[in-house]
Amino acid sequence: MESVRDSGRDAGQGQGQVLGREPGTGPAKGAGTDASAPDHRGDTAPRLAKDPAPEASDDRREGTGADPADRTGAADGTDTETVPHARGREQREQPQRDQRQEPGETGGDGEPGAEEDVWDDGLIARRVTETAKPAVPVVETRGPGAPPPAPLAYEGPLRSRLDALRELVGLSRTRLDSQTLSEAGRVLDEAAARRRLSGQHTVIAIAGATGSGKSQLFNALAGVAISETGVRRPTTASPIACSWSDGSAALIDRLGIPGRLRRRPVHNPEADAQLRGLILIDLPDHDSAVVQHREHVDRILKLVDAVIWVVDPEKYADAVLHERYLRPLSGHAEVMFIVLNQTDRLPGEAADLVLDDLRRVLDEDGVALGEYGEPGATVLALSALTGDGVGELRESLGQFVSERGAAARRVAADVDAAAAGLRPVYATGRRAGLSEEAREDFAARLADAVGATAAGEAAERAWLRNANRACGTPWLRLWRWHQGRADQPTGRLQQAQPEEEATARQRVEQAVRTVSDRASAGLPAPWAQAVREAAVRGSQGLPEALDDLATQAGLPPGRPPRPGWWPVAVLAQAAMTLLQVVGGLWLVAQIAGVMAPNLGVPVLLMVAGIIGGPLVEWGCRMAARGPARRYGLEAERRLREAAAGCGRARVLDPVAAELLRYQEVREQYARVTGTGAGVG
Repeated sequence: MESVRDSGRDAGQGQGQVLGREPGTGPAKGAGTDASAPDHRGDTAPRLAKDPAPEASDDRREGTGADPADRTGAADGTDTETVPHARGREQREQPQRDQRQEPGETGGDGEPGAEEDVWDDGLIARRVTETAKPAVPVVETRGPGAPPPAPLAYEGPLRSRLDALRELVGLSRTRLDSQTLSEAGRVLDEAAARRRLSGQHTVIAIAGATGSGKSQLFNALAGVAISETGVRRPTTASPIACSWSDGSAALIDRLGIPGRLRRRPVHNPEADAQLRGLILIDLPDHDSAVVQHREHVDRILKLVDAVIWVVDPEKYADAVLHERYLRPLSGHAEVMFIVLNQTDRLPGEAADLVLDDLRRVLDEDGVALGEYGEPGATVLALSALTGDGVGELRESLGQFVSERGAAARRVAADVDAAAAGLRPVYATGRRAGLSEEAREDFAARLADAVGATAAGEAAERAWLRNANRACGTPWLRLWRWHQGRADQPTGRLQQAQPEEEATARQRVEQAVRTVSDRASAGLPAPWAQAVREAAVRGSQGLPEALDDLATQAGLPPGRPPRPGWWPVAVLAQAAMTLLQVVGGLWLVAQIAGVMAPNLGVPVLLMVAGIIGGPLVEWGCRMAARGPARRYGLEAERRLREAAAGCGRARVLDPVAAELLRYQEVREQYARVTGTGAGVG
């Protein structure tokens, strides 16, 4: 920082800052007042070396009295307590301070009345020295009982989007890793923190590369040399805050700027009214060789409401600026000012040419330009050294600050950026879900695995066998019984059973893989993985459960039910058998001579019984086909439904739950993006 020990030079500049002098020096020459006149400058501003208020923070006490190098009321950092001349002025100021003292206050020396009317936010006030006559600056102060500034309010769509983002993060914590959700969580935290603070202030940072003149522009806007300028690089080592109105302490505390680096601008009623509510932050160089400086820039850029990017004619297209900051922050165009500084170095119309090329580069970065009334970044050209164009920037800042909408627009842009970063894990180009066709195919595969079709056919055969037993001829039934006893079971079936079980298990696993692949098709990777994991978890123990269901839902114990016509068929078959028996006995009696010979009637009875029995059996079999088929289909249906219910409970329901959760987060993501509909 340039030394301002030369009182005459600083007073001639009209910057109005505290002029610290070495002990023993006399009044400065050329100060704009008579050297023999009494020194009234001590009556124009509060004393800087004392603690501004009993409840002031440690940073503020440190900034005003702890470190001699930092206790400053001027740009040169001179400790006013070490200057005898300053002590003399403080003694002359004592009656005025006593009049402004609050009851019960004590000064830094423990004497009542030593503390004066102070800034409630710990900002170090600048003294005002006018060349014509000294004047006490008109300052905006709040008494101890004054209410704090009204907090920021998020209304309408922004509030809805923040609520949706909060819901989105909550629904996604068990499905997405913390790193994926970290930026969204940070946006929510910072939005909540900013909402609790003043809505009447706008925090704007001045950022730029080495040698761009951002500190010079900072001083030009403040009207006083607050930030150090010079050819040494880097010059600005720590962020410096300058506030145009009261109530900004909490906002500056949020930025982590200590009290010793907080300043007030020069008192100017017109400028104060124009920029009321502005908090201006001078940042270190974003391309500084010191890592800590770059960390300061990156940290504070995430917290401020708006940014003034200062570029110079030589490095306005610097790749570091555009690739690291402007391009990633292209969505924040409405809260950005792009200032081409040092136009005094450009001859003729070169400034316009460079400005046009700067607009071209910004357009390639995707930064919308606020031209022709459209929302976007404000691009200006000025010279902080000569003051050319500074007034236009001050006017733009005044209008920007007076709208009181920068903080909300910044939060909205942060939400947009967070939503864009989350798009790969929420948005998809295909319609995701579990179709009815996929459900039916899964149930069919499980039914095949459990052998539903074979079970139905077995039930049909069992019904037919029962019909044959009831309606068949006694001689045919006796033959079938004999054949059944003759056919001994071999080990082939017993050997094939484990193979069939292994095949059934493979079919179940294949069915689960197929349905999980169909359900996860088109989903973003994290949600597709969640769907597949849910299907795999549900498939554990599914083959065993299907076996139990097959046993329970298979053929009922005992014989199949009989239709109403079966007794008639049984009586008819018994009558045919009786005819055969009667005819046979009649013939035997005739042969034995017991009865008179008459072959016609007994032969006719026997032929009727022999032919009628198979005819009755054949008729019953034809009549039994329909009921047997229905019985088999019913058995197959029960087994299919049992298998489908088991698969639905164990696999489809967990998969559907994951898909429903994804549908919910997709709807919330649509609210976050402001589309109001599902995202493709």
